[in-house]
Amino acid sequence: MLFQVSEKKLRLPEPGEALPGREEPIPTASHHFVSGRALKGPYPDEMERVLFGMGCFWGAERLFWQLEGVWVTAVGYAGGVTPNPTYRETTTGLTGHAEVVLVVYDPRVVSFEALLKVFWESHDPTQGMRQGNDVGTTYRSAIYTTTDAQRDEAFASRKAYGQALEAAGRGPVTTEIAPAPTFYFAEEEHQQYLAKNPAGYCGLQGTGVTCPAPGAAAV
Repeated sequence: MLFQVSEKKLRLPEPGEALPGREEPIPTASHHFVSGRALKGPYPDEMERVLFGMGCFWGAERLFWQLEGVWVTAVGYAGGVTPNPTYRETTTGLTGHAEVVLVVYDPRVVSFEALLKVFWESHDPTQGMRQGNDVGTTYRSAIYTTTDAQRDEAFASRKAYGQALEAAGRGPVTTEIAPAPTFYFAEEEHQQYLAKNPAGYCGLQGTGVTCPAPGAAAV
């Protein structure tokens, strides 16, 4: 229950509160467990990258690695303060990071709009610092973009989906949209977790509201 959760997990850390982290990256996998592709690249020149935060990253990553046109995926931490955090550190709420999925994709095969549709429809972007029973800043909804075009599409789609949610009686969208900060790869055990553990936990639950095309948003 929310009242049993530490107050610190429900807000981003203040200056001086964040954990110190470390200078060196934490160990992770070298290759994707499903595709065999190099997790950290180098990626083909034509690929684009985006980071999606939508709650627990295990189920979120599986959604994207299954899409045609996605070159590779990885889970990790972004949007916080602590350098090179561990999973255990992020769950305290004292790193400021969200659990995110790095999606490296070929825009000639899968559009960013298609990725956004999967993102919006596969979680509830109105819950603030939580997703269902997963509560804390770690589980906030976020889109971290790497191009101006992605940024513009993300804002347009947030507006369109926000209107669709409002029409369905849902609350306002709380999704953060910002330029991609440093992405820290999570530990090897978390990479492609549900491919290694098919019966593992997946807390993803959408709203049931269809995401319209961004152009459907009222002016």
